[in-house]
Amino acid sequence: MDFELRSEYIPLCDLLKYCGITETGGMAKQLVAEGMVLVDGEVELRKRAKIRSGQVVSGDGFSIRVE
Repeated sequence: MDFELRSEYIPLCDLLKYCGITETGGMAKQLVAEGMVLVDGEVELRKRAKIRSGQVVSGDGFSIRVE
């Protein structure tokens, strides 16, 4: 799926929640903490990592391209 960024960046856990990957921010933080989220193909463990335009966030069964 594509996500249109409307500011300089979005925190990773917020992106997962807004795109419906998780139902809550707490679930998003847990998913990240467990090493289940990749940013540009690398495991990302920072829950508040700044995701910027051009990056791809992926995991089991999902892929989000930030534009």
